[in-house]
Amino acid sequence: MLKTITGALLAFGFAGLTWAQQLDLNKATEVELDALKGVGPVLTKAVMDERKKAPFKNWEDATSRVKGLGPQKASSLSDQGVRVQGSAYTVKVSDPKPAVSKDVSTDKAAVKAAKPTSTDTSAKPVPAKN
Repeated sequence: MLKTITGALLAFGFAGLTWAQQLDLNKATEVELDALKGVGPVLTKAVMDERKKAPFKNWEDATSRVKGLGPQKASSLSDQGVRVQGSAYTVKVSDPKPAVSKDVSTDKAAVKAAKPTSTDTSAKPVPAKN
């Protein structure tokens, strides 16, 4: 009985180690890619086709060459242990867009122009309640 329990624990321990291993996008097999969450046969084929042309230099190279492999998918794959040339995917922080300044006086004027005033003759009269 003790041998069975020990064997089961060791089996689960080794299974856990295989999930924690890293997988290089340039060396992964079709089966390994298909086993990843969020990767299907279409994306696997696209990765394999592009990889035949040339190995991926980095994540930017992979995301630019493989249709369907965008930043969100690359981040998900990286979280699952996929690497390109040993590197995890990192999001590049670009310069934030300059804030659009709103002219408050213009906004108030637009709201005021949209509301009918009491002197506005085009406004429909409100029917009286009986």
